[in-house]
Amino acid sequence: MEYYTTAYSASKTSATIAIKQTSIEFGITPETDESLPNPAELFLGSFSSCILKNVERFSILMHFEYTTAEISVKATRFEKPARMDEINYILKVHSKDNNLNIDLLKKNIEKYGTIYNTIKLSCTINGSIEKISD
Repeated sequence: MEYYTTAYSASKTSATIAIKQTSIEFGITPETDESLPNPAELFLGSFSSCILKNVERFSILMHFEYTTAEISVKATRFEKPARMDEINYILKVHSKDNNLNIDLLKKNIEKYGTIYNTIKLSCTINGSIEKISD
């Protein structure tokens, strides 16, 4: 499989990533720090979306139903060289289904997630999954 994106920026304003039929604006100046995501936040968003995509994928393969899933991600940045040093996440899966095996879901996410596996080569990832029965 191959993936393709394009991106462009305008001096002293912002930048945009074009992916298929979607555009994602991101900040490149201090003035946009509070209003637009920065590249590090987009990176963590990619990590989050990888995990959520795999929840959906494995709900089919593992035969469980869920209503929603949400993930919170926090990262620690190392200064020299500038890089992510540690990523921590909490994934909450809302489900009443007894077929939901949290341990197996976590194992599958960690084994088959493309972004997850790419990131774990360069930094520590710690995570937990909670089943929320509402």
